[in-house]
Amino acid sequence: MPERRRGAALEKALLDAAWEELTAGGYTGFTMDAVVRRAGTSPPVLYRRWPDRDALVRATVAHVLRENRVAAPDTGSLREDVLTLMREINATRVQLITVMSVHLAAHHRETGTSPGDLVPTGPEKSADVLFDRAVARGEITAEHLTDRIKSLPFDLLRHEILATFAPVDDRVLEEIVDTVFLPLVR
Repeated sequence: MPERRRGAALEKALLDAAWEELTAGGYTGFTMDAVVRRAGTSPPVLYRRWPDRDALVRATVAHVLRENRVAAPDTGSLREDVLTLMREINATRVQLITVMSVHLAAHHRETGTSPGDLVPTGPEKSADVLFDRAVARGEITAEHLTDRIKSLPFDLLRHEILATFAPVDDRVLEEIVDTVFLPLVR
């Protein structure tokens, strides 16, 4: 007889099962019953935590983003830090970016939300640490760092991934950093 899961272990198993359902069939095929089956539990266990599909999707996305957080590199230069972070995202997050953008499109239509609405606010982003270090080293000045400029290299990376559903060539990452991003912050 399998050991009964409780607390954080049970919640993780439920959220992992929900993510597997989202990646397997997208939001249109995502049901509470399918998650219950995949997790090997009962409906009351799931409904005690999340009253409906939308609440479960939101919790699942928050869980996956927490589980897949990328550490901020510290190479000693803004260029290398941004490239290293982009390379890590490019190497390990193509499926996550694709699922978040493509498989959840029906969720956004149904709920009137946008992808940004699913991203929980909270701890500092890895990229913010990079920019703070670069300012402290005197590489750039803080007044050049608007939120849009800070997100630009990562937005362009996401765009490239969504255009092909594949990792981006390293020369493209370097072009984004060297010809688009760095001239804006220097």
